[in-house]
Amino acid sequence: MVFLSWTRPSPKEQKDCISKSGTFNYDSKYRGATVKPLSVLKEDKELSKDGFLINHSKTLVGSGSEAYEKGKTALQTWRHFGLSWAFVDPKTPIENGVKFCACVKEFFPWLRMPLQVVYVNETRNPKMAVSSFGFSGGTLRGHLLQSGEERFSVEMDEEKQVWYEILSFSKPAHPLSVIGYPYVFLRQKYFAHQSSDAVRKFVSSK
Repeated sequence: MVFLSWTRPSPKEQKDCISKSGTFNYDSKYRGATVKPLSVLKEDKELSKDGFLINHSKTLVGSGSEAYEKGKTALQTWRHFGLSWAFVDPKTPIENGVKFCACVKEFFPWLRMPLQVVYVNETRNPKMAVSSFGFSGGTLRGHLLQSGEERFSVEMDEEKQVWYEILSFSKPAHPLSVIGYPYVFLRQKYFAHQSSDAVRKFVSSK
């Protein structure tokens, strides 16, 4: 099933997408794989053998504990998806197992794409003043563009610099996306750039 809307999807249409979506559309052995660092995913020969491509973005968005907490809030309220052409209902709770609908405008129609939160992680090391918060979304049946998983995270390192990172692996999930996958991959890069800008602006706002 493909979920299309000719206008910006309403809350009802988003709920309809979620209720009609199926289970995960990628192998369970890869579920939660984005919790690993980029270097480990790059060395995963099974991922590449199964046709998955890795996409990665890491951007400095601020410094200090306050910036970290604001970055965490940005993710918890879906500010990283607060774009004119892509959004998720900001009231969607970020909890294990919660399904959500990512709405993306491509040319004329809006695409409604069902996903599910695979994990939520938060770590703190007071001695080293290091903290991180992140979660991943796994694609469900009915996702037109791809199958795979994407992790969004903020981290404060030992230098108290705050980073926003996106790490994903994906491959086409539909015959239409096979044809247009080079375009889809470019759009992933474009989303990462705009999403990073959105988080940076939120962190720097008063």
